[in-house]
Amino acid sequence: MIGYVLRRLLHLVPVLLLGSAAVWAIIYAVPGDPVSVLVGENATAEQIAAATAQYGLDRPVLVQYADWLWRALRGDLGTSIHASEPVLALIADRLPATFQLAFLATLVALVLGVPIAIASALRPGSWVDRILSLWNALTLGVPTFWLGILLILWFSVEMRWLPSASAYVPLWEDPAAALRNLILPAVTLGLYVSGVLARFLRASLVTEMRSDYVRTARSKGLPEWQVVSVHILRNALLPFVTIVGLMMANFIGGAVVTEAVFTYPGLGRLLIQAISTRDYPLIQGCIIVIMLIYILINLSVDVFYAYIDPRIEYK
Repeated sequence: MIGYVLRRLLHLVPVLLLGSAAVWAIIYAVPGDPVSVLVGENATAEQIAAATAQYGLDRPVLVQYADWLWRALRGDLGTSIHASEPVLALIADRLPATFQLAFLATLVALVLGVPIAIASALRPGSWVDRILSLWNALTLGVPTFWLGILLILWFSVEMRWLPSASAYVPLWEDPAAALRNLILPAVTLGLYVSGVLARFLRASLVTEMRSDYVRTARSKGLPEWQVVSVHILRNALLPFVTIVGLMMANFIGGAVVTEAVFTYPGLGRLLIQAISTRDYPLIQGCIIVIMLIYILINLSVDVFYAYIDPRIEYK
């Protein structure tokens, strides 16, 4: 296991290098530059040239990338052009908010999806199974931004129960205030993927219920709840854990729309702000951190497989 983890960590280097080069090329291919945003439309040619030279944007693109890469290898992702602060400091300030939102959104998805999936798998073709099909279609068919706007209209504008703009309050400092600010964006994200999770778990449960070991367990007189929870559910978790891991990584790096709708100060909103101001170092830093999180979560899921199924061997 240790050797497998070390090999996977070594694979981080080429993946991040290729990813950073691709992102850098895409950034410079997009029309616009941070200097025009920074100095304004009425700036003179001398002011634009001075600002371009100040931030080193007058050098060749490959030279700029090589300089950024050398500093990044030493743990320095540069300085934000717009905020004039270290990129790592800006990202570190937003990551706790994003992790907290991802955790609560995952919890909402699991609380909604797992019971429905189990009930549907135990009674295929029943009204519960039909509800799951309808639920899956609704959650996939409703865009997150539209659902978020509806929740704001209902619970913030009409009922005035919850704030329309979600602030970051650490859960360990004030749980009530944190939940009050996070419940709408967390439900928006959690509802969107709960149907997918339920569908995947149901398919895995139905497959496992047809196995010989399930018939053996039932023939021994074990109660149905024990057969489901101890035998069937554990073996059905392997593909389900993969989906949950990818979902969490997507929440951390891809909750851009939801954070924008609720003006939540997370990593996704920081990336949107960086793109709107053409802040090259901040864009690059955000995407590299998101890539790193995706890889580490996938590695954690692979390692967790061994605890679910000890028969898995890592080579």
